[in-house]
Amino acid sequence: MQVRLRSLFSYLALLAAVFSFLPGAALAGAAAVCIAVALGWQELRMVPRAVFSVALLAFFYALVAEPSLLTDGMVNVTRLAGLILSVMLLSHVLSRTRDLKSISVSLFGGRPATRYLSLAYGTTLVSIPLNFGSVAVVGSLVAERLRQDGDSPATRNATRAVLRGFGVAPMFSPLSISVVLTLTLLPGLGSLELLTLAVPFALIFVLAGLLWREPEPAADVPDREGAAGAASWLRFTGIIVGICLGAFVLTHQFQLSYAHAVTLSCLVVVVGGRLWGWLRGDRTPAASMANVSNELAIVGGSAFIGAVISGLVLGGLNGNPDLPGWAWPLLAAVLPWVFFAAGLGGVNPIVVGSLAGGILGSIWPESALIGLGIAMVTGWGITAFGTPFAANALLMERLTGYRAVDASLRWSLGLSVLGLLMASVMAAGLTAALA
Repeated sequence: MQVRLRSLFSYLALLAAVFSFLPGAALAGAAAVCIAVALGWQELRMVPRAVFSVALLAFFYALVAEPSLLTDGMVNVTRLAGLILSVMLLSHVLSRTRDLKSISVSLFGGRPATRYLSLAYGTTLVSIPLNFGSVAVVGSLVAERLRQDGDSPATRNATRAVLRGFGVAPMFSPLSISVVLTLTLLPGLGSLELLTLAVPFALIFVLAGLLWREPEPAADVPDREGAAGAASWLRFTGIIVGICLGAFVLTHQFQLSYAHAVTLSCLVVVVGGRLWGWLRGDRTPAASMANVSNELAIVGGSAFIGAVISGLVLGGLNGNPDLPGWAWPLLAAVLPWVFFAAGLGGVNPIVVGSLAGGILGSIWPESALIGLGIAMVTGWGITAFGTPFAANALLMERLTGYRAVDASLRWSLGLSVLGLLMASVMAAGLTAALA
């Protein structure tokens, strides 16, 4: 019974996010999120439980000291909860398609360098709609090869490629919580402005990973049975492009918030996929949302904390803070390293992102918000693949047996440091030029 109730309230939160433009919808959505988290409290991991507890303290503080902050906080909770739930439904629908299975198998063909780039960029592409599901899908193929052929440089390089490919998705994916949270907490920053710089950075970063591989024989690996043809790639890519274009149109033509636009775009694909399956005789029940308490706790809690902190900082300022001109580029340069250091300590990037966006986003020079935005998404992405406590690293450890501290930290430390230096230079340079 409790499992069904958790799923019911999660769907109610999603429904409230869809109709968030109606009076009272934000309050209803935030309440549904809180009830879903409370019903799953016993299953929460340490970090989500801590984040949600701090969010509750922030709620009671705002209720007593500054009630006007509650509205923005609840709007953020409802919008971001809707985003994460819609992306999970999208992942559930797409993960069952033959196209995705064929694409995953086809990534293993070719020579070592080609195979590495294919796995890395392929995982990045699959990560856009599937998020962590991409690691499970592609990582399971690496695990299968390990069982068949044993440990080898090829399997270790494949593990590197999957982790790095997933890690760059938070830098630019329009559906990732990193991009959506950044744009939510920095409302003066445009999505196109951010992605125009973040996409080339991510592509170059994956390419640089070729320098941090183990040597392996130059023999080709034959394509396995069931590899994807051009049609599968076109269909899958078309879905991703359609979601991105839908979000862009809803944001710029209809003035919806970015999180709301992405939620609606994802749900169009989900509903379309369900209708197509129904017409073909697929009567699979709707996906259960009973196991999303951890995600709702950390996303909803962080969104509320960020809104409250942002409001308090704005309320405590009289104009812009009196900082010297060199301080803004310095802060932008340091921020990616803060993300990484916190990740090494087990702190989820969403916590750092909420604090950075909530505090710095309130005082940052409006003309140079792109510098702060780039620092946030690049630091987030490098932390996602380069630290051993990230969820994707732990999942790959479970699938392959390679220790997360080896696969994420030790095998990619040089690449992580290079990426952090690149991110610092880029963020600081943009800030210095535009502030």
